[in-house]
Amino acid sequence: MINAQFPLLSMMLWLPLLGAFIVGLSNNDRRARILAVIFAGLECLITLGIFIDFDGLQGAEFQFVERYAWIPGMHIEFLVGIDGISVLFLPMTALLTLLSIIASWNSIKTLPRLYFALLLALESATLGIFSALDMMLFFLFWELTLPPLFFLISLWGIGAQRRSAAMKYTLSMLAGGVPLLFAILILALKHGPVTGNDTAQTMLFDFPVLLNTELPAPWQPWVFGLLLLGFAIKAPIVPLHTWLPTVALEGPAQITALLTGLKLGLYGIIRFAVPFAPTAATQYLELLSILGAITLLYAALIALHQTNFRRLLAFASISHVGLVMMGLASGNLQGIQGALLQLFNFTCIASALMLISGFIQQRLGTTEAIHLGGLAKVMPRLTSVYFVLMLASIGMPGTSGFPAELLLILGTLFNNPALGIIALIGAILNAAYMLSFTRRAFLGPVVHAPVAKTQDLLPRELAVLALPTLLVIAVGLCPRLILDTTQHAAEAWLRHINPHTNAIKSSLGE
Repeated sequence: MINAQFPLLSMMLWLPLLGAFIVGLSNNDRRARILAVIFAGLECLITLGIFIDFDGLQGAEFQFVERYAWIPGMHIEFLVGIDGISVLFLPMTALLTLLSIIASWNSIKTLPRLYFALLLALESATLGIFSALDMMLFFLFWELTLPPLFFLISLWGIGAQRRSAAMKYTLSMLAGGVPLLFAILILALKHGPVTGNDTAQTMLFDFPVLLNTELPAPWQPWVFGLLLLGFAIKAPIVPLHTWLPTVALEGPAQITALLTGLKLGLYGIIRFAVPFAPTAATQYLELLSILGAITLLYAALIALHQTNFRRLLAFASISHVGLVMMGLASGNLQGIQGALLQLFNFTCIASALMLISGFIQQRLGTTEAIHLGGLAKVMPRLTSVYFVLMLASIGMPGTSGFPAELLLILGTLFNNPALGIIALIGAILNAAYMLSFTRRAFLGPVVHAPVAKTQDLLPRELAVLALPTLLVIAVGLCPRLILDTTQHAAEAWLRHINPHTNAIKSSLGE
């Protein structure tokens, strides 16, 4: 581990909380909006600085590590750090939060100070998930994301059932937290017997130590199953996915963009579930691939029949989660590199498309295809950005969606040709439902009067969408911007789950 010379990660975690406090106490709504943008912008600069200073050649090592005593009696510490797997998600979380704040500028009329304060608090908890190296600290941040999201969905949702949707989401996540906590406690308690010391004295929650301590074989299936269950709900994976379409339809588009763009459940599976129980994970990788294939096909087939843009994007997100699971379970470098790159795509593509649905909803009061049609004629700026992001979503060459899907499909084909064919079928279905909705909503004549009078994107809204669009094109043309950062960490991840595996190098990696 490489200790921090300056507490950048602590500053990163505390700055949004300070901003939430100041924004919440502001006595002017406009000032609160400006302050929220300032704090979110400063957070972007801090996380970008961390990303730039990160040494990709030592990506397998935890860097910027800070360790402070917290609850000494239980060996719980404030321990944070990042490696090649987590570093990418710090600037992406900060950027997505900033874009969500700007996108909400005029759409939030009720209690704007509370709204922006909750968004900043949510940002702090999310960044904590990506940087926590103490398992109890991680669990604390994991649970702290729930209160802001409950109020953000229930108070500012756009559907009549928004409170029910907020309750469904919160109860689902609380249910998922139970197996996570049990798994963490098992890991901490079983550390002592493995090391030959007294359990009470050596109970630890230190992630690097636990990662390098072999868990007894009888406990590995339990830990793997509990962690997988808890993270699968958040991902989400079929059949634990029903909360996402509900929230997408009832909640604010900006909040749904955060939920679809930041796949904390998939991150948890990569970061914790597989490495903590490598023997059990290796035994059940085929089952994980099948579960991913079911998720991929089921969600894609449901998306084919969706007429509402927001629900379609929700099921598209779930389908892509299935593809990531298949790549992750392939057990080769292509699969894990593709999975990490696709997590980046969730932040850029899925979230930006959801923000577009919010802009359409704000203008027309609906995202049902039957009430749209001809948007390309009246909203050329929005349509131009939409087409780039839509093409990236279906994996068109020249966008970041192409190398991600290529790596995932190749990784799956190398591992299991039959499942690789299913991944290819999923890619075809993905193109089918996206192109079908595009034809109905954006092309053809304008047949509805409200559509004919619709205003195109404002400069502020265009700027919100331009940033992720430029990232999609930049990474599509030069995927090594991401792959070089994650490669060493991905190789270390593979060596950990199977020391005898000779990982195949991706042609895009070396």
